[in-house]
Amino acid sequence: MAIEGRSGNKGGRIRLGMVGGGEGAFIGAVHRIASRIDDHYELVAGALSSTPEKSRRSGQAVGLAADRIYDDYESMAKAESKRPDGIEAVAIVTPNDVHAGPTYAFL
Repeated sequence: MAIEGRSGNKGGRIRLGMVGGGEGAFIGAVHRIASRIDDHYELVAGALSSTPEKSRRSGQAVGLAADRIYDDYESMAKAESKRPDGIEAVAIVTPNDVHAGPTYAFL
């Protein structure tokens, strides 16, 4: 069974957000590469670090639009849920012991 996006755009990619995985984080890069292998996902938003400055630098480095780079996952979850083009899936690539907070925020 395929996962299809809300956009109604046949063949369109699933809009992906990412929490964690910013500069210096090996696993973030791995997840970004893996999400593009089958060409079904497009990274469109992120809260990529635990500090706003590093998150902004990381988001710029991976080509995210400035208004889709978030200081923290809470603001990302709230803002993206209100956007008509908001994320449809989220990759949480923080250390394992801090997965719960982002998971609950996006659920």
